Amino acid sequence: MISAKHITKQFAGRSVLDDISLDFEPGYTNLIIGQSGSGKTVLMKCLVGLLEVDKGEIYYNNRLFSRMNAEERRPLRQELGMLFQGGALFDSMNVTQNVMFPLNMYTRWSRSEKLKRVQFCLDRVNLSHAGLLMPSELSGGMVKRVAIARAIALNPRYLFCDEPNSGLDPQTATLIDNLILEITREYNITTVINTHDMNSVLQIGDRVNFIYQGKLWWQGTKTNIMEPDNAELEQFLFSTELTRRLKK
Repeated sequence: MISAKHITKQFAGRSVLDDISLDFEPGYTNLIIGQSGSGKTVLMKCLVGLLEVDKGEIYYNNRLFSRMNAEERRPLRQELGMLFQGGALFDSMNVTQNVMFPLNMYTRWSRSEKLKRVQFCLDRVNLSHAGLLMPSELSGGMVKRVAIARAIALNPRYLFCDEPNSGLDPQTATLIDNLILEITREYNITTVINTHDMNSVLQIGDRVNFIYQGKLWWQGTKTNIMEPDNAELEQFLFSTELTRRLKK
């Protein structure tokens, strides 16, 4: 479990996160949603240590992450997997080398051990024969699947996904959602997903956290989000013609 307690973050005197407290549970897809500029991306960056909080505490299974220095965080970082928006694959590396990258950074395994783990991860995302391909040879959905394989290479306890469906067509986006959900359940991972994709919310939103103007404004699940009894969330949800039609 990841616990954020009274998180506050400011930039140039402007409050971006304002006293946010929430828990992210293992075995569930924990979604963070909100308008652009609401603070959801800043919250995720604070959770993984890319930004430091001004006030408050972040715990990983009772380990006080927000007070650790870089050296103290290093062992815990091996338990974190990151799926970046756009995939963020290294253009000069083939698929195998991309997936192997975190293993080279954090393990002393032999090359054969690394290759075995890479192949396992590629098998898991249904890319068994893609190891020698370059990123330029991959479709958008394949790029995301390679990025997922890299994110789980170290067998993480925590998985962070930043807009995992960005740039994908609806059918491919659904495949990526299902894959993330399956991996979360299969390995009992604490998965945190930053998204604005309402299809993802309705499909895999085990836990949904709505951030509004830097505050935690609503919490619920995919089963009750369409009747939120919250004016700001309702405005966010039904801002398009498609979602307005779904409401009827």
